[in-house]
Amino acid sequence: MSSRAPRKVAVLMGGPSVEREVSLSTGRDCAAALRDEGYEVVELDAGPDLAARLAEISPDVAFNALHGRWGEDGCVQGLLEWLRIPYTHSGVLASALAMDKERTKEAYRNAGLPIAPSLLVAKDEVMASHVMPPPYVVKPNNEGSSVGVYLVEEGASGPPVLDATMPETVMVEAYIPGRELTTTVVGDRALTVTDIQTAGWYDYDAKYVEGGSNHIVPAEIPQQIHDMCLDYALRAHEALGCRGVSRTDYRWDESKGADGLILLETNTQPGMTPTSLSPEQAQACGMSMGALCRWMVEDASCDR
Repeated sequence: MSSRAPRKVAVLMGGPSVEREVSLSTGRDCAAALRDEGYEVVELDAGPDLAARLAEISPDVAFNALHGRWGEDGCVQGLLEWLRIPYTHSGVLASALAMDKERTKEAYRNAGLPIAPSLLVAKDEVMASHVMPPPYVVKPNNEGSSVGVYLVEEGASGPPVLDATMPETVMVEAYIPGRELTTTVVGDRALTVTDIQTAGWYDYDAKYVEGGSNHIVPAEIPQQIHDMCLDYALRAHEALGCRGVSRTDYRWDESKGADGLILLETNTQPGMTPTSLSPEQAQACGMSMGALCRWMVEDASCDR
Protein backbone atom coordinates (compact mmCIF):
# COMPACT_ATOMS: atom_id res chain seq x y z
CA MET A 1 0.00 0.00 0.00
CA SER A 2 1.14 3.54 -0.64
CA SER A 3 2.33 5.60 2.30
CA ARG A 4 -0.72 7.88 2.15
CA ALA A 5 -3.90 6.79 3.89
CA PRO A 6 -6.40 5.12 1.51
CA ARG A 7 -9.36 7.33 0.65
CA LYS A 8 -11.05 5.72 -2.38
CA VAL A 9 -12.33 2.19 -1.84
CA ALA A 10 -13.82 -0.07 -4.51
CA VAL A 11 -16.17 -2.60 -2.86
CA LEU A 12 -16.19 -5.75 -5.02
CA MET A 13 -19.55 -7.47 -4.71
CA GLY A 14 -22.06 -9.67 -6.52
CA GLY A 15 -20.11 -11.58 -9.12
CA PRO A 16 -21.09 -14.78 -10.95
CA SER A 17 -21.04 -17.37 -8.12
CA VAL A 18 -24.03 -19.13 -6.57
CA GLU A 19 -23.52 -16.88 -3.53
CA ARG A 20 -24.14 -13.71 -5.55
CA GLU A 21 -27.12 -12.48 -3.49
CA VAL A 22 -25.28 -12.90 -0.19
CA SER A 23 -22.30 -11.02 -1.64
CA LEU A 24 -24.54 -8.14 -2.75
CA SER A 25 -25.91 -7.89 0.78
CA THR A 26 -22.40 -8.03 2.29
CA GLY A 27 -21.17 -5.42 -0.19
CA ARG A 28 -24.00 -2.97 0.47
CA ASP A 29 -23.52 -3.17 4.24
CA CYS A 30 -19.75 -2.78 4.03
CA ALA A 31 -20.05 0.11 1.56
CA ALA A 32 -22.46 1.92 3.88
CA ALA A 33 -20.16 1.37 6.87
CA LEU A 34 -17.13 2.64 4.95
CA ARG A 35 -18.99 5.77 3.80
CA ASP A 36 -19.87 6.44 7.43
CA GLU A 37 -16.14 6.18 8.17
CA GLY A 38 -15.43 8.92 5.63
CA TYR A 39 -14.19 6.91 2.64
CA GLU A 40 -15.10 7.61 -0.97
CA VAL A 41 -16.75 4.31 -1.92
CA VAL A 42 -17.51 2.85 -5.35
CA GLU A 43 -19.74 -0.26 -5.36
CA LEU A 44 -18.59 -2.54 -8.16
CA ASP A 45 -20.54 -5.61 -9.32
CA ALA A 46 -17.74 -7.94 -10.41
CA GLY A 47 -18.20 -9.05 -14.02
CA PRO A 48 -16.02 -9.90 -17.03
CA ASP A 49 -14.99 -6.24 -17.31
CA LEU A 50 -13.69 -6.09 -13.73
CA ALA A 51 -10.07 -5.33 -14.68
CA ALA A 52 -11.12 -2.48 -16.98
CA ARG A 53 -13.49 -1.04 -14.39
CA LEU A 54 -10.82 -1.12 -11.70
CA ALA A 55 -8.33 0.59 -14.03
CA GLU A 56 -10.93 3.28 -14.71
CA ILE A 57 -11.83 3.79 -11.03
CA SER A 58 -8.20 3.60 -9.81
CA PRO A 59 -9.04 2.86 -6.15
CA ASP A 60 -6.57 3.04 -3.29
CA VAL A 61 -7.97 -0.26 -1.98
CA ALA A 62 -10.25 -3.02 -3.23
CA PHE A 63 -12.53 -4.22 -0.44
CA ASN A 64 -13.34 -7.82 -1.36
CA ALA A 65 -16.98 -8.51 -0.46
CA LEU A 66 -17.30 -11.41 -2.91
CA HIS A 67 -18.35 -14.89 -1.79
CA GLY A 68 -17.95 -18.26 -3.44
CA ARG A 69 -15.97 -19.22 -6.52
CA TRP A 70 -13.94 -16.58 -8.40
CA GLY A 71 -14.14 -14.11 -5.51
CA GLU A 72 -13.10 -16.37 -2.66
CA ASP A 73 -10.87 -18.99 -4.28
CA GLY A 74 -7.81 -16.96 -5.31
CA CYS A 75 -9.03 -15.85 -8.76
CA VAL A 76 -9.90 -12.21 -8.04
CA GLN A 77 -6.96 -12.04 -5.64
CA GLY A 78 -4.65 -12.93 -8.55
CA LEU A 79 -6.24 -10.22 -10.69
CA LEU A 80 -5.72 -7.64 -7.94
CA GLU A 81 -2.10 -8.73 -7.54
CA TRP A 82 -1.62 -8.33 -11.30
CA LEU A 83 -3.12 -4.83 -11.17
CA ARG A 84 -1.15 -4.05 -7.97
CA ILE A 85 -4.25 -2.84 -6.16
CA PRO A 86 -4.06 -3.41 -2.38
CA TYR A 87 -6.94 -5.63 -1.25
CA THR A 88 -8.54 -6.99 1.90
CA HIS A 89 -8.73 -10.53 3.28
CA SER A 90 -6.46 -13.43 2.30
CA GLY A 91 -4.11 -13.72 -0.67
CA VAL A 92 -4.08 -16.07 -3.63
CA LEU A 93 -2.72 -19.22 -2.00
CA ALA A 94 -4.62 -19.06 1.29
CA SER A 95 -7.87 -18.29 -0.54
CA ALA A 96 -7.42 -21.25 -2.88
CA LEU A 97 -6.47 -23.61 -0.04
CA ALA A 98 -9.36 -22.62 2.21
CA MET A 99 -11.91 -22.92 -0.60
CA ASP A 100 -10.82 -26.52 -1.24
CA LYS A 101 -12.17 -28.51 1.71
CA GLU A 102 -9.86 -31.49 1.17
CA ARG A 103 -6.72 -29.33 1.06
CA THR A 104 -7.98 -27.39 4.08
CA LYS A 105 -8.21 -30.66 5.98
CA GLU A 106 -4.69 -31.56 4.94
CA ALA A 107 -3.44 -28.23 6.34
CA TYR A 108 -5.42 -28.81 9.56
CA ARG A 109 -4.03 -32.33 9.87
CA ASN A 110 -0.47 -31.09 9.45
CA ALA A 111 -1.10 -28.48 12.16
CA GLY A 112 -2.41 -31.14 14.56
CA LEU A 113 -6.00 -29.88 14.43
CA PRO A 114 -8.94 -32.31 14.82
CA ILE A 115 -11.07 -33.07 11.74
CA ALA A 116 -13.96 -35.35 10.81
CA PRO A 117 -13.27 -38.46 8.69
CA SER A 118 -14.11 -37.81 5.03
CA LEU A 119 -13.76 -39.12 1.48
CA LEU A 120 -13.69 -37.57 -1.98
CA VAL A 121 -16.07 -39.68 -4.07
CA ALA A 122 -17.60 -39.60 -7.55
CA LYS A 123 -21.16 -38.24 -7.45
CA ASP A 124 -22.55 -41.31 -9.20
CA GLU A 125 -20.98 -43.59 -6.60
CA VAL A 126 -22.52 -41.56 -3.77
CA MET A 127 -25.98 -41.92 -5.32
CA ALA A 128 -25.52 -45.65 -5.96
CA SER A 129 -24.92 -46.76 -2.36
CA HIS A 130 -23.80 -45.57 1.06
CA VAL A 131 -20.05 -44.95 0.85
CA MET A 132 -19.83 -44.67 4.65
CA PRO A 133 -22.27 -45.66 7.39
CA PRO A 134 -24.93 -42.97 8.02
CA PRO A 135 -25.15 -40.39 9.43
CA TYR A 136 -22.95 -38.47 7.03
CA VAL A 137 -22.89 -35.22 5.07
CA VAL A 138 -22.39 -34.80 1.31
CA LYS A 139 -21.15 -31.43 0.04
CA PRO A 140 -19.19 -29.86 -2.82
CA ASN A 141 -15.47 -29.74 -2.20
CA ASN A 142 -15.23 -26.08 -3.21
CA GLU A 143 -18.34 -24.08 -2.33
CA GLY A 144 -19.33 -22.20 0.82
CA SER A 145 -22.41 -20.99 2.72
CA SER A 146 -23.84 -24.53 2.99
CA VAL A 147 -24.59 -24.50 -0.75
CA GLY A 148 -25.42 -28.02 -1.92
CA VAL A 149 -25.13 -29.72 1.49
CA TYR A 150 -27.01 -33.00 2.04
CA LEU A 151 -27.43 -34.64 5.46
CA VAL A 152 -27.97 -38.40 5.25
CA GLU A 153 -29.45 -39.36 8.60
CA GLU A 154 -28.95 -42.53 10.57
CA GLY A 155 -31.38 -45.19 9.38
CA ALA A 156 -31.74 -43.61 5.92
CA SER A 157 -33.31 -46.14 3.55
CA GLY A 158 -30.96 -45.31 0.72
CA PRO A 159 -28.25 -42.98 -0.54
CA PRO A 160 -29.02 -39.33 -1.36
CA VAL A 161 -30.29 -38.11 -4.72
CA LEU A 162 -27.95 -35.24 -5.54
CA ASP A 163 -28.93 -32.19 -7.54
CA ALA A 164 -27.66 -31.97 -11.12
CA THR A 165 -25.66 -28.85 -10.21
CA MET A 166 -23.45 -30.82 -7.78
CA PRO A 167 -19.91 -31.38 -9.11
CA GLU A 168 -18.79 -34.77 -10.43
CA THR A 169 -16.64 -35.33 -7.32
CA VAL A 170 -18.04 -34.52 -3.87
CA MET A 171 -16.91 -34.75 -0.26
CA VAL A 172 -18.60 -37.28 2.00
CA GLU A 173 -17.94 -36.48 5.65
CA ALA A 174 -18.92 -38.23 8.88
CA TYR A 175 -21.69 -36.27 10.62
CA ILE A 176 -20.55 -34.82 13.94
CA PRO A 177 -23.48 -34.43 16.36
CA GLY A 178 -23.71 -31.56 18.80
CA ARG A 179 -23.48 -27.79 18.76
CA GLU A 180 -22.41 -25.47 15.95
CA LEU A 181 -19.69 -23.07 17.15
CA THR A 182 -17.62 -20.47 15.31
CA THR A 183 -14.74 -18.07 15.99
CA THR A 184 -13.59 -15.03 14.00
CA VAL A 185 -9.93 -14.03 13.71
CA VAL A 186 -9.04 -10.38 13.03
CA GLY A 187 -5.35 -10.04 12.24
CA ASP A 188 -3.60 -11.98 14.99
CA ARG A 189 -6.51 -11.92 17.45
CA ALA A 190 -9.25 -14.51 17.89
CA LEU A 191 -12.37 -12.64 19.02
CA THR A 192 -14.86 -14.90 20.81
CA VAL A 193 -17.12 -17.92 20.27
CA THR A 194 -20.69 -17.92 18.93
CA ASP A 195 -23.11 -20.78 19.56
CA ILE A 196 -25.37 -21.03 16.49
CA GLN A 197 -28.78 -22.44 17.40
CA THR A 198 -31.23 -23.56 14.72
CA ALA A 199 -34.37 -25.66 14.60
CA GLY A 200 -32.64 -28.07 12.20
CA TRP A 201 -29.61 -28.17 9.93
CA TYR A 202 -27.52 -24.97 9.67
CA ASP A 203 -28.20 -24.58 5.96
CA TYR A 204 -28.24 -21.62 3.57
CA ASP A 205 -31.58 -20.27 4.87
CA ALA A 206 -30.49 -20.65 8.49
CA LYS A 207 -27.42 -18.56 7.70
CA TYR A 208 -28.98 -15.76 5.69
CA VAL A 209 -32.75 -15.55 6.24
CA GLU A 210 -33.82 -13.23 9.06
CA GLY A 211 -34.71 -15.39 12.06
CA GLY A 212 -33.19 -18.48 10.46
CA SER A 213 -30.84 -19.01 13.41
CA ASN A 214 -30.20 -17.70 16.89
CA HIS A 215 -26.68 -16.57 17.77
CA ILE A 216 -25.48 -16.75 21.40
CA VAL A 217 -22.46 -14.42 21.74
CA PRO A 218 -20.41 -15.28 23.67
CA ALA A 219 -21.35 -18.95 23.66
CA GLU A 220 -22.42 -20.42 27.00
CA ILE A 221 -19.83 -23.19 27.00
CA PRO A 222 -17.09 -24.35 29.40
CA GLN A 223 -14.06 -22.07 29.54
CA GLN A 224 -11.86 -24.92 28.27
CA ILE A 225 -13.93 -25.28 25.08
CA HIS A 226 -14.03 -21.48 24.61
CA ASP A 227 -10.24 -21.28 24.89
CA MET A 228 -9.78 -24.24 22.55
CA CYS A 229 -11.98 -22.58 19.91
CA LEU A 230 -9.86 -19.41 20.04
CA ASP A 231 -6.62 -21.39 19.89
CA TYR A 232 -7.81 -23.61 17.03
CA ALA A 233 -9.08 -20.62 15.02
CA LEU A 234 -5.69 -18.87 15.25
CA ARG A 235 -3.85 -22.07 14.36
CA ALA A 236 -6.14 -22.69 11.38
CA HIS A 237 -5.71 -19.07 10.22
CA GLU A 238 -1.94 -19.48 10.39
CA ALA A 239 -1.83 -23.00 8.89
CA LEU A 240 -3.71 -21.82 5.79
CA GLY A 241 -1.73 -18.57 5.58
CA CYS A 242 -4.84 -16.38 6.00
CA ARG A 243 -4.67 -12.60 6.28
CA GLY A 244 -7.11 -9.99 7.52
CA VAL A 245 -10.35 -11.56 8.73
CA SER A 246 -11.23 -15.26 8.73
CA ARG A 247 -13.80 -17.39 10.53
CA THR A 248 -13.41 -21.03 11.57
CA ASP A 249 -16.45 -23.25 12.14
CA TYR A 250 -16.74 -26.21 14.51
CA ARG A 251 -19.04 -28.96 15.66
CA TRP A 252 -18.86 -29.78 19.36
CA ASP A 253 -20.18 -33.08 20.72
CA GLU A 254 -20.64 -32.20 24.40
CA SER A 255 -20.72 -35.86 25.43
CA LYS A 256 -17.05 -36.19 24.49
CA GLY A 257 -15.83 -33.01 26.20
CA ALA A 258 -12.65 -31.55 24.70
CA ASP A 259 -12.32 -34.55 22.37
CA GLY A 260 -15.68 -33.66 20.81
CA LEU A 261 -14.52 -30.34 19.28
CA ILE A 262 -13.97 -30.81 15.53
CA LEU A 263 -12.99 -28.23 12.87
CA LEU A 264 -15.23 -28.08 9.79
CA GLU A 265 -13.76 -25.29 7.66
CA THR A 266 -12.19 -21.84 7.62
CA ASN A 267 -13.96 -19.07 5.70
CA THR A 268 -11.58 -16.46 4.27
CA GLN A 269 -14.46 -14.17 3.23
CA PRO A 270 -16.86 -14.26 6.20
CA GLY A 271 -20.28 -12.80 5.49
CA MET A 272 -20.90 -9.24 6.67
CA THR A 273 -24.69 -9.14 6.27
CA PRO A 274 -27.20 -8.08 8.93
CA THR A 275 -27.35 -11.71 10.18
CA SER A 276 -23.64 -12.47 9.85
CA LEU A 277 -21.47 -13.90 12.60
CA SER A 278 -18.19 -11.97 12.31
CA PRO A 279 -19.66 -8.44 12.71
CA GLU A 280 -21.62 -9.73 15.72
CA GLN A 281 -18.44 -11.07 17.30
CA ALA A 282 -16.59 -7.83 16.62
CA GLN A 283 -19.48 -5.88 18.21
CA ALA A 284 -19.34 -8.17 21.27
CA CYS A 285 -15.63 -7.31 21.57
CA GLY A 286 -16.28 -3.55 21.33
CA MET A 287 -15.55 -3.13 17.60
CA SER A 288 -18.34 -1.56 15.55
CA MET A 289 -19.13 -2.56 11.97
CA GLY A 290 -17.52 0.68 10.80
CA ALA A 291 -14.39 0.11 12.88
CA LEU A 292 -14.10 -3.46 11.57
CA CYS A 293 -14.39 -2.34 7.94
CA ARG A 294 -11.93 0.50 8.53
CA TRP A 295 -9.43 -1.94 10.06
CA MET A 296 -9.78 -4.18 6.99
CA VAL A 297 -9.11 -1.26 4.62
CA GLU A 298 -6.09 -0.14 6.64
CA ASP A 299 -4.80 -3.73 6.67
CA ALA A 300 -5.12 -4.09 2.87
CA SER A 301 -2.02 -4.83 0.79
CA CYS A 302 -0.65 -6.72 -2.17
CA ASP A 303 1.56 -9.79 -1.82
CA ARG A 304 -0.70 -11.31 0.82
